[in-house]
Amino acid sequence: MITQLFFDNRHYFECREFLARQGVTVPIVPGILPILSSSQIKRFVALCGAELPRPLLSELEKRGENDEAVSQFGIDYATTQCEELLREGAPGLHFYTLNKARSTTEVVTNLALDPLAFGETASTV
Repeated sequence: MITQLFFDNRHYFECREFLARQGVTVPIVPGILPILSSSQIKRFVALCGAELPRPLLSELEKRGENDEAVSQFGIDYATTQCEELLREGAPGLHFYTLNKARSTTEVVTNLALDPLAFGETASTV
């Protein structure tokens, strides 16, 4: 099962615990969206019902409409978010890229994940 995007890991942990108490045994994979721009993420969360925590919103407001600064902050935020999720037992990560993979690629690079550790085979091309 893949969750909707979220920006407060508490939501994931509470959902995972609730489902476990209900007997759900399938892996619950967190859905992560690295923030690309302030205006875009505000529109997106309004459409899907997600929540921007006040401290996150404050950081976005500090960067205004500087999309490059917001994007770099989004990469850093998503990296920290993913580190905690993996440390606390998330079985994997699902990234919502919105057809813009650069931020996700940087998050995965920051996490220093070893693809071979996840069962991928080495390519000898």
